[in-house]
Amino acid sequence: MPRSFLELFGVTPQAVAQAPGRVNLLGEHTDYNDGFVLPCAIPQTTRVEIAVSPDRLDHFVAEDLGQRVDCEPAGAVPPGFAAYLHGCLRLLRDGGAGIPPVLMKVDSQVPMGSGLSSSAALEVAVLRALRELFRLELDDVRVAQLAQKAEIEYAGVNCGIMDQMASSLADEHHMLFLDTRTLERRLLPLPQGAELLVLDSGVPRRLEESGYNERRRQCEEAARLLGVPALRDVQDPAQLAALPEELERRARHVVTENLRVLEAAQGVDARRFGELMNFSHRSLRDDFEVSIPPLNLLVQLLQGEQEVFGARLTGAGFGGACVALVREGRGAELGELVLARYREKGQLGTLLVPRR
Repeated sequence: MPRSFLELFGVTPQAVAQAPGRVNLLGEHTDYNDGFVLPCAIPQTTRVEIAVSPDRLDHFVAEDLGQRVDCEPAGAVPPGFAAYLHGCLRLLRDGGAGIPPVLMKVDSQVPMGSGLSSSAALEVAVLRALRELFRLELDDVRVAQLAQKAEIEYAGVNCGIMDQMASSLADEHHMLFLDTRTLERRLLPLPQGAELLVLDSGVPRRLEESGYNERRRQCEEAARLLGVPALRDVQDPAQLAALPEELERRARHVVTENLRVLEAAQGVDARRFGELMNFSHRSLRDDFEVSIPPLNLLVQLLQGEQEVFGARLTGAGFGGACVALVREGRGAELGELVLARYREKGQLGTLLVPRR
């Protein structure tokens, strides 16, 4: 039985905050290329309770992980989930916020390793709790920027801004169209007559152990060879022919993915949106090479259903979840049907959205 904040620390929390995970519909691996993305929030959230510590240490507890970490505020970066908490605190303290040692309890419904931004939800929830308790002047965009910086500097993942912006600004009922260079953004409705279906492949991934940072380096090298600040500045895929073959494929994914997001953001029907998702998965699989056989199988099964408009992996790849756009009202039934066929192939997945 999970213990309460009072049972863990002997005091009641002084502030509570939460933030959602996200699913990305289009715009994968474009954010760190200054490109365009189209995520939305999911129902699962991460909740953080906080109070001032009675001693000189920060005390962090994640009951669902069975972990407790006690650390010096200015000490070495702690392992695991605590690195994200420590990073958020360090950034604020180093920026002069004057935050004393704290007690924190974390409870998360966002699956880890599924490509649904459990880390961003954690970072944003922590910063929201700190903002409330210490009356910090941080707007939602600044919260996202600090969360991204904490992940890069303290968790070792050289991520773009999409996940943190989605967790800080998106909701479950709209897509967040975001220009990651300018941070221009607007909320858009899902295609009429459609809803989202999100399935976990059952294969977890850890970004710091995957090819994520390598893909980012390849994109930066491609931009350098093309003489542009970022791949976002290339509009015509034909310009990529001058690149070495592998870099050409990496860059082709980013350039065409940006075009897919821009088309979807103009407003397309569910059928066309689904086609764009299918093209996106093919590009992630063949050009960017971040998919794996179980993800490809799950996407193939989804795409084979008549009431599924389109499907693709979501998140950085190398494991995690798939997202599909399906006929409204049919998500749960279609999800269970596809998962049953997935199990027949020796795999074990989970229905995440819509929630049971």
